[in-house]
Amino acid sequence: MSWIILILAGCCEVGFAFCLGKTKGLTGLPYWEWMAAFAVMYVLSAVLLARATQTIPIGTAYPVWTGIGAVGSVLVGIFVFHEPATFWRIFFVTTLIASVVGLKMME
Repeated sequence: MSWIILILAGCCEVGFAFCLGKTKGLTGLPYWEWMAAFAVMYVLSAVLLARATQTIPIGTAYPVWTGIGAVGSVLVGIFVFHEPATFWRIFFVTTLIASVVGLKMME
């Protein structure tokens, strides 16, 4: 169950990055609506991470959480915000995934 909570926490991290991306170029009420969603996702992500670390070691949970957030944010950037999917971006995202998997295997 803690791993499911940790994955949800990572997804919330991707969610707050998405909300932050949506604020680009906005002003007024739409800007503040996305910032409110950002704040909710940020708090939810931190609360879920804290809950997951009650049974998963912090040295494993935190890198997994940030890895999910980093990889998810890059994918959202590419597929939603049409950022470039260069060879080097994909290469380093792949090495990040391999590092997180390796860390879990060493647990």
